Amino acid sequence: MGAPPKLTPEERSAALAKAAQARRERSEFKAAVKNGKASWLDALASESEALQRLRVRELIESIPGLGEVRAAAVMERAGISPTRRVQGLGRAQRNLLLEILRNRS
Repeated sequence: MGAPPKLTPEERSAALAKAAQARRERSEFKAAVKNGKASWLDALASESEALQRLRVRELIESIPGLGEVRAAAVMERAGISPTRRVQGLGRAQRNLLLEILRNRS
């Protein structure tokens, strides 16, 4: 990896604002899932760049009743890396994740 690109102060400011907005969007989505106002499945179908960059582990942890330990177990069972993001999930991983989370009780 090389050096980061040289940005003008305006470009840097715009990039920082975009990053803050993306973090806010992810945080609001996770809170909506936790409160039952949104489904975790919405992240898989979303075209939002911010939600596509959400870590799968964080998404699973936002599901009511699943914390760090259970989320880690689900990720391991589905063969998903702890650092994997929603956009990086393959079809087989998505299907396995759906199956595991639908059958949890």
